[in-house]
Amino acid sequence: MQRKLTRRKFAAVAALAGAGFMAPNIVTGSKKKEAYSRGIVGHGSYRYKVNKKWGAQNPDKIPVKDCHEMVQDKKGRLILLTNETKNNIIIYNRSGKVLKTWGHDFPGAHGLTLLKEGEEEFLFITDHDRHQIFKTTLDGEILMTLDYPREAGVYKNDGQYKPTEVAVAPNGDFYVVDGYGLDYVIQYNRSGEYIRHFGGRGDGEEQFRTAHGICVDLRNPSEPVLLITSRSKQEFKRFTLDGQYMETIKTPGCWINRPVVHGRELYFSVLQTKSSWAYDGFVIILDENNKIVSAPGGSQPIYRGEVAQEIIYDGTTFMNPHDVCIDRDQNLYIPQWFSGKTYPVQLERI
Repeated sequence: MQRKLTRRKFAAVAALAGAGFMAPNIVTGSKKKEAYSRGIVGHGSYRYKVNKKWGAQNPDKIPVKDCHEMVQDKKGRLILLTNETKNNIIIYNRSGKVLKTWGHDFPGAHGLTLLKEGEEEFLFITDHDRHQIFKTTLDGEILMTLDYPREAGVYKNDGQYKPTEVAVAPNGDFYVVDGYGLDYVIQYNRSGEYIRHFGGRGDGEEQFRTAHGICVDLRNPSEPVLLITSRSKQEFKRFTLDGQYMETIKTPGCWINRPVVHGRELYFSVLQTKSSWAYDGFVIILDENNKIVSAPGGSQPIYRGEVAQEIIYDGTTFMNPHDVCIDRDQNLYIPQWFSGKTYPVQLERI
């Protein structure tokens, strides 16, 4: 059952539905220069200095292919996942120096999630080419491997299962989105035992088209919820932790990646607005009322009443941004997909 929206929630959804989420156009000439003046992007109190040299390496020694996702561990290290099997994981310090690399067995490396168990930290890696997910130590020891969920009874074979992301609940349960497969969400307990599945490909309220990303939203500690991307439909949806649909928040024109909650804000990268070949993506930051407060890589958010107007890509900052990692100083790190094997872009908070 769909929950009845409060007036505030309805206004927020309406704002997004009409928002800067209408296929932005690439700007050129003086408008482009104005949008990217002095390498500063973003708006209001969320402004950043662009550093495209951060983390760049000699590709003969430490190459990348597609840079998919990044997380920060409790030591402050930044961990990047790439589908380059010479070094699937690259661990940086804050200045962009490589501290360690590992991983040679994940050709379809896509989702990277940090989880905490007591004082220890671990990683979940999804590989859509191998049709598996892996729990590892931060040093690369594989502790758990999960194949396609036969127990769900919805997959004929492993080829139909192409997981793209994992999210972990406070009780240790974790959720896998099959974003490049059949678009189901699979819930497991902390030991990797199947609990349930929900969603699936379709156009219904409880279904998805490209369930690309997922996170657990803890901004209301008394009611944690799941935020799940339906990228091809250009929207994300809220579900309870037991898989009950709550609401849809539309982002028309924006092919969004995984949602990332930091503090009271929600961040997500927009891979594209027209096509992957247009390289017209940017980053969106929403406040707790789902109002756009900044759009790094895009034009300033403008509202007319409750409706946000079109956001214009600056034509310069990104090439298919695929994730947002926020460090302790609220700097942003943006891995990029199919971007000429580029390393992540750093946005330094100013």
